[in-house]
Amino acid sequence: MNWPRALWRALRAIAHVLRGLWIIRTEFGRLTPAQTQLLVRAWTRRMLLILGVDLVVHGTPPEHGPVLQVANHISWLDILVMNAARPSRFVSKSDAKHWPLLGALITGAGTLYIERGSRRDAMRMVHHMAERLELGDVLSVFPEGTTSDGRALLPFHANLLQAAIAARAPVLPVALRFVHERSGEPHEAPVFVGDTTLVGSIWATLSASGVRAVVTYGQPQLAQGRDRRAWAHDLRAEVERLLAQGPNNRS
Repeated sequence: MNWPRALWRALRAIAHVLRGLWIIRTEFGRLTPAQTQLLVRAWTRRMLLILGVDLVVHGTPPEHGPVLQVANHISWLDILVMNAARPSRFVSKSDAKHWPLLGALITGAGTLYIERGSRRDAMRMVHHMAERLELGDVLSVFPEGTTSDGRALLPFHANLLQAAIAARAPVLPVALRFVHERSGEPHEAPVFVGDTTLVGSIWATLSASGVRAVVTYGQPQLAQGRDRRAWAHDLRAEVERLLAQGPNNRS
């Protein structure tokens, strides 16, 4: 473990988070959505650079909405990585709102929060998501509902897909991986699963070297008569296929 490197990265990351909070409070209110997206992408790419995380993008990010992105979930880094590739409005469990510093940041960036295990809140969120899609937003969800180790996908929950069905919006499957830059093998440092604490996962990432985040975009698809459960099954299969592709070409 490289303590000096981790500490230096941590200090720079905290400063960058504070700068992000200042930007949200002072600039977001007077920027157009397009300007906000450019600012979010620039900020997140800078944060990945500070953390020592290389970004590789395969496929084509959506140019505009409406579209609902569905991705596998591995790490607290996932939101940063996806925003660095293409900024969007995330739907996240309310737990993330209370993350130190990061919670305030992702809240300020427009994250929509859903209460864990509440069917009533899930219905509220479906309606809200459908409204945002009808307004042309790019939304992102992690349908596994929790993080995995990145080696195998958990089942996809189908509830939030109802928003795309109601808004007649396409869904875009997205695959996320964290790998070693040289070997392409899975990198364990960013994984946030099991008994790992958020602080422990962040420190492991700060201490690590050669971390590469790989974002692979599939093709957008419409429901085409599928109900949400059948669609969730097909989307999971597509994300699984994207994860199996592998190569590390730089964007």
